[in-house]
Amino acid sequence: MDLKLDNIAEAAKVIDPVFLNSPQYGDEQLNARLGRNVLVKIETLNPLRSFKGRGADYFAAGLEPGTTMVCGTSGNFGQAVAYAARKRGLRAEVFVPADVSPVKLRRIKTLGARVRRVEGEVKVAAAAFAAEAPDRVFVVDGRDPAISEGAGTIGLELAAAGAIDTVVLPVGDGALIAGVALWLKAHTPDVRVVGVGTTSARAMATSWRAGEPVTVDRVNSFAGGISIRTPEPESIRRLRSLVDDFVLVEDDDLRAAMRLGAETLGVLPEPAGAAGLAALTVHDLPGDRVATVVTGANAVWPPEW
Repeated sequence: MDLKLDNIAEAAKVIDPVFLNSPQYGDEQLNARLGRNVLVKIETLNPLRSFKGRGADYFAAGLEPGTTMVCGTSGNFGQAVAYAARKRGLRAEVFVPADVSPVKLRRIKTLGARVRRVEGEVKVAAAAFAAEAPDRVFVVDGRDPAISEGAGTIGLELAAAGAIDTVVLPVGDGALIAGVALWLKAHTPDVRVVGVGTTSARAMATSWRAGEPVTVDRVNSFAGGISIRTPEPESIRRLRSLVDDFVLVEDDDLRAAMRLGAETLGVLPEPAGAAGLAALTVHDLPGDRVATVVTGANAVWPPEW
């Protein structure tokens, strides 16, 4: 295991406080609708409207002044890199797909990054650009340990709420679930960790079961935050060690979960951000007390339901 508990603890002291100690609570309306006791954590009430700032900021804290952070992303991670670079006195170059969400595109630009829209694989283009100069660092969500360790501070905060039987988390590149699972399993070994993907973007679930990266030709643009074509090998190794189960939901399940979040929590998640709620709605997952995280709220307005 290349992730370190000590680094998660350190990250909780290093990361910009604006991303830390997000609200987590049981909501009576949500519990009634789901028919169970749920601890829900809201990771949308920060300048990025997602959890991604935790990992990007912890990674950026370890870079030398004058470094340019380079990444390829569908949106939320690009915002996080842009924010962290600006805060730490660095530069950011963010490669995005040509059909990137206009909401996320505007926010990345507003945060000061130089944005490059490309056809084809954004990570390939970003890696090639980063390799051209020694002051450029290619940052890969799901590969670099610091990204997962920063996200793992969510697990540290969830653990403070008391015993959790099962934690249910959206999975895109795997950074979030790996970091959270590492911390929770170290402190509550019997906790069950369940990842959530979509039926129209099965790459991570298929790779987790196969034990190696599996590429899919097409991915779901509706839930862009958890839709990837080829998972990172490092991420697959972590998830094979830390994740107990993986379930899939449909796009219509995500739409219903977005409504559920809006009606009970007063928060409108983006589709990927609602995946944990969707899984708790349509799957019979074990546990007397379960936890999930609303991971992002960069939804197109009006909502896509």
